[in-house]
Amino acid sequence: MALSTSLRSNLIKPLTALTALSSTHRLRSPFSSSADDATVLTIETSVPFIGHNCEPPSRNVETTPKELLGFFHDMALMRRMEIASDSLYKSKLIRGFCHLYDGQEAVAVGMEAAITRRDCIITAYRDHCIYLGRGGTLFECFSELMGRQSGCSKGKGGSMHFYKKENGFYGGHGIVGAQIPLGCGLAFAQKYSKDETVTFAMYGDGAANQGQLFEALNMAALWDLPAILVCENNHYGMGTAEWRAAKSPAYYKRGDYVPGLKVDGMDVLAVKQACRFAKEHALKNGPIILEMDTYRYHGHSMSDPGSTYRTRDEISGVRQERDPIERVRKLILSHELSNEAELKSIEKEIRGQVDDAIAQAKESPMPDPSELFTNVYVKGFGIEVAGADRKEVRGVLP
Repeated sequence: MALSTSLRSNLIKPLTALTALSSTHRLRSPFSSSADDATVLTIETSVPFIGHNCEPPSRNVETTPKELLGFFHDMALMRRMEIASDSLYKSKLIRGFCHLYDGQEAVAVGMEAAITRRDCIITAYRDHCIYLGRGGTLFECFSELMGRQSGCSKGKGGSMHFYKKENGFYGGHGIVGAQIPLGCGLAFAQKYSKDETVTFAMYGDGAANQGQLFEALNMAALWDLPAILVCENNHYGMGTAEWRAAKSPAYYKRGDYVPGLKVDGMDVLAVKQACRFAKEHALKNGPIILEMDTYRYHGHSMSDPGSTYRTRDEISGVRQERDPIERVRKLILSHELSNEAELKSIEKEIRGQVDDAIAQAKESPMPDPSELFTNVYVKGFGIEVAGADRKEVRGVLP
């Protein structure tokens, strides 16, 4: 069932005045050797932040030409990767569950701009772009999606279980909401170690009603853990609109005694500002909730056409008015940081990179069947199994 007209209009918010330039220099193309990447721009977020039990950060966000062009490149790369994944799934080169992130790229990119790789991120099953933002490669992504040895989880995790511990990414998780207590556990370890880092535990609006979220949040608040709970509110939990599943869909207020902040998750600069604010808060005062108001263009998963419970007009309206990549493109062009031809060239180069990564991933071999028994137990600790009479079907797993 589609959203009512009034609720639908809240999803498609027209772009307000996006920019407020604070610079004494006329910006030149960053592709020229004379480009001044140290030039500081001050840009106003698309809509104000809304705070709960906290004073919201300023709408004025500092950035540079280099950062804006980096945002454009990274989000365009993520978008192309997800579109290619859709094609690979339909060609049956990707099997099993697959959840795409196109439309939500500003959350992944803006968050990375505000933190370091020493900070931790843990998320649900819509994890491809989070992994890429944490320093993963296209080759590793496509290899894992196609179940190949060269994948980030050695081809054994698939779409929902990307992982890169060395870069502070503790995975995608297939059980709805189960990553949130794990994220609070990571924050506990960070506080115990006194290393001045934080954990971002990400979940969707569909998981926001999970009891384990509130149990974990209560403990995080009791112990002032540096945990930042990020609700990526794309307005549909599978095929159920938020207003049908939640009596109170103001997810940033759900923490009650825990502060919260509502953020335009389609504005990469707003996400960056909010995550920086949240990190500072968490290190001093304990947990905080960020609600990222975002939108997914694809269905929930590949079996969901995404158009039975919402109208095509709603989807196209969000694309036209709130698309995160187009917002950055307009900023770049309006401040003359680049031109349309150069941005098209970047997108063309990205298409080539994605195609090359897919071709390489297809050449990677499948895991050996013996891999079924590895990475299950700590090395040196196995388990002995036997039949009911202890005499048959006996073996020892490594």
